[in-house]
Amino acid sequence: MKLNSSKFKRIFLGMNGTDGLLVRLLIYAMLIGIGFVYLYPILQMLSSSFQSLNDLLNSSVIWIPSEFYLENYARSLRVLNFWPVLGQTLFISIIPALIQAFISSVIGYGFARFEFKGKKVMLGLVLLTFIIPPQVLVIPRYLLFNQLGILDSVMAYILPASFGQGLQSTIFILIFYQTYRTIPDALEEAAQLDGAGFFQIFYKIAIPMGTSAYIISFLFSFVWYWNETQLAAIYFGNQIRTLPLQLQSFVAQFEMMFSSQVAQGVNINEGVEMAGTLLSIAPLLIIYFILQRWFVESVDRSGITGE
Repeated sequence: MKLNSSKFKRIFLGMNGTDGLLVRLLIYAMLIGIGFVYLYPILQMLSSSFQSLNDLLNSSVIWIPSEFYLENYARSLRVLNFWPVLGQTLFISIIPALIQAFISSVIGYGFARFEFKGKKVMLGLVLLTFIIPPQVLVIPRYLLFNQLGILDSVMAYILPASFGQGLQSTIFILIFYQTYRTIPDALEEAAQLDGAGFFQIFYKIAIPMGTSAYIISFLFSFVWYWNETQLAAIYFGNQIRTLPLQLQSFVAQFEMMFSSQVAQGVNINEGVEMAGTLLSIAPLLIIYFILQRWFVESVDRSGITGE
């Protein structure tokens, strides 16, 4: 009986109570449940985007449409003005994200590797910029950018990023600060003995060792600049349009564009809206799937994990 009991515990609870069959089943069930919560909306959007109006009104059609109705995507591409707007969105997302990642690395390296008077005060001011709600700074920045004449241009994003005040720059500065604190002093001392200056040390030692922090900073910055709608609407007006901004006015644009075809049954419906939504997030999903492995490795190695 004792043998059977110990064998039962070993199989279902494992050797230390955390690697048995029962524990694994609970973990997998939890992961499947969490994955379902995240995947269900995307699967629902994907299913609805391929359904015609008849399928949407047919209660017997739930997940699989009777036919793959591609007209929803054709109309959404026209309403979103997809390809030109995609180019603008990529431009105003990639350029500030690259600048922000680099500038944050320089600031983080300076705080991590140098000692100077007022360092703690300046670091506290950097943290203060993260505490202050960004909505408080919208009007002062708008007035400043208006005086500088950089409204309606990507410079409204580039200028703050160049001074370490881009979207959530404080987070990236702290990531680089934590990353560069782990560089052994012996590496820098050896480089200095070989005649390397501070810029050479930063270029040849700090940048290679901060690769994971660069990847995280760029990807998060890219996503945040991509999804930003409030600042984009204020700073760019109608001169630069992004896919999230186009999606906000999707219904009004659709009704304006297809108003003459209402009599032919061309009306705004859930299928068209879901197709437009998927088109607006598709580039982010594609970029994530391409860079997933490097992103996960970078998160694991960066200061986000506390290592």
